[in-house]
Parts: sequence; C-alpha cells; structure tokens
Amino acid sequence: MDNLTWPLILGKAAVQFLPVWIALVVVFALSITYKRKLGLYGRLFDSPVGMIGFGIVMFWVFTALFADLIITHAPLEQISGMKNAPPGSLIKGREAEWYLFGGDSLARDVFSRMVMGARRVLSIAPAATLIAFMVGVTLGLPAGYFGGRFDTGTSFAANLVLAFPVILLFYLLVTPEIRDTGIPTVLAAVLFLFPVIFVAVLLNARYRTDPPRRNLYVGITLAIGLWAYSGLAFNADPTGVWSMDPNLLNVFVSVVFVNSPTVYRIVRGITMDLKSRDYVSAAQTRGESPWYIMLWEILPNARGPLIVDFCLRIGYTTILLGTLGFFGLGVSPESPDWGSTINDGRRLLSIFPHPAVVPALALMSLVLGLNLLADGLREESLKD
Repeated sequence: MDNLTWPLILGKAAVQFLPVWIALVVVFALSITYKRKLGLYGRLFDSPVGMIGFGIVMFWVFTALFADLIITHAPLEQISGMKNAPPGSLIKGREAEWYLFGGDSLARDVFSRMVMGARRVLSIAPAATLIAFMVGVTLGLPAGYFGGRFDTGTSFAANLVLAFPVILLFYLLVTPEIRDTGIPTVLAAVLFLFPVIFVAVLLNARYRTDPPRRNLYVGITLAIGLWAYSGLAFNADPTGVWSMDPNLLNVFVSVVFVNSPTVYRIVRGITMDLKSRDYVSAAQTRGESPWYIMLWEILPNARGPLIVDFCLRIGYTTILLGTLGFFGLGVSPESPDWGSTINDGRRLLSIFPHPAVVPALALMSLVLGLNLLADGLREESLKD
C-alpha cells in the first residue's frame, strides 16, 4: 500500500501517542480516586467542562514530555521525494515508513514538527507566565496593601506599558534590532530577579519566628536562585546548567514584560478588596508582619481568580507566540513551533493545506483546552 487512507492515518497517529494515552489514564484514575483530598484541583473533576479542558491541556503537556518517543522522523529531516507529500504518503525506499500528516514545502514531516511544536510552545508559555505572575504578585500585594507613593508609582508604570497595543509591543521587543541594543538583557536582569525575591520573602515571612529554619530555607533559595539568575539573565553560569539562547531569551522576556502589568493590576485590586476582611484584622492583632499577612493570609484567599487568570494567560501567550512565529520572529527560523510552521505552509495553502492546517488545529485545541480549564476552575472556585 503506497498511501494510507484517513482511518489508517488516524489509527497510526493514535498508536504513536500511546505514551500520552497511558499517562492520561493514570492521571485521571488517580485524580478521580482521590479528588476529595485534592482541594480545588480535585473539585475540577466534578465539572464536565473542567475535565474536558484539563484532558486537552494534559494531552499536549504529555505530548511535549514524550515528544521524542512520539515523533516518527526528526523535525528537521528532509527526505527526497516527500516535498508537499499528501497525508499518509509512503516514503520511497523505506518499508512501512510514512509521513502520517504529509510533508511540507521543505520535505519535512508535518506530524513530527507538530509534536515537537508542542514542546517548543510549552517550554516558553507556562514558565514565562509564572514569572510574570511572580512579578505582578511581588509588586501588586504591597501596592494594594500599603497604597501611597509606591502604589501611585507602580500603577503609573503599569498603565504606561498597558497603553501600548500588546501585539505591537511584542513585535517591537522581539525584533533583532532591539536584541542588538541589549534591552532584552537589561529587562532580564530586572524581571528574573523577582522570582528569587518572591520565594525568599515568602519563606522569610513564613518562618520568621524560627530563625534556624528560616536561614536554611532562605539561604538555599538565594544560592540556587542567584545561580539560575546569573545563567539565565547574563549567560554567566560556568557549569552551563542554566543558560538561554539569545532568541529564546528575547521572546521569554517579552512575554514576561507584557503580561506583568496586567497581573499587577489584578493582584492590586484583589488586595485592596481583601485587606479589610476579618482574618486580616485578626492577623494584625496577633502582631504578624505585613509581608506575612500579604503572602500567607491575602494571597491564598485570592488563589481562585489568580489560578483562572493564569490558565487564560497561558492561552493568550500561546496565541502571541504563534503570531510571532507566523511573522518570522519566533525562536529561530527552523524552529518547529506552530506559528512558524503555519507561516511556512500558508504559501501553498490552496494547493497543499495540510502543512498549515495541522499546526493551526494543534494551536487552536491547546488554547481551547486552557479556556475550558479556566471556566471549570472559575466554576469550582466560586463554590468556596
């Protein structure tokens, strides 16, 4: 058989995803079994919408983790005769080897590039969004709790960034000309310091009355955090454990910079609302420090809206990363990220649609899953 029919194509693709199916079954089985002990995460499995969204998101997470086991060819491998090959094409001279979803204009396997694209997207979007949240929380909590000049100054800076159209700001930050000015390195030096500060202050506030444990935990945090900071921000880690390609650093910093002001405004608003609650007054009466109250009283009670926004923001970031890749401003021109792959395939879209349609559907499904997951989390968090 030279070419596979669609039922066989989908069947063989499903077999390639076997590690993903196994991981999903294990996660769902354990989660449903112990859902009453898992808090908000466990209650997510009482929501059909949340379960569907969680399943879609975890499908792509496990795809990224097991990508090396799933792909049928190297994402950059070019095989003679497979240029714009239709889905299910047999590779000439190779027995029982197919391009399941066809070949692109450079004779690369669309299926394998789609799978590796998940790893590329999920290696940037969640981590960058998490750092943006740490920046927003670290600045938003004291701004909302104390107010005053700090609140005025940080709010003005946030509004200044938000005044720019997001996609235009992204476009400006990731251009090669901006990278040559050193601005991304300066932004990285500032923004990457916030996770270290956040975790150190968090532990210091929690164990303030237990100096030995506090000193141990904060010391470990500073040692590991500053080690990672030197490598990621300045590429100065002599061991090479922490490092980031300049193109990746450019995109990563842009995501953090663009998302941080919005997170800051959300955290600031929630803090202003919650600081007048009874449990905050009780903590003040006990003599707790302001940072303890902010991080261990107010922040946990704000987790519902923040978790929902975190999921939605990963989806927005995924779309923005796809847009940057489409414009040729992704991590690298040869990168299998979905935006670049869609851009490569659009030139012959009317004749050979599969190189562009496959990554577009992958991108759409991940964003849909994140939105459904956020809806499920919102629904369950309102029951608290």
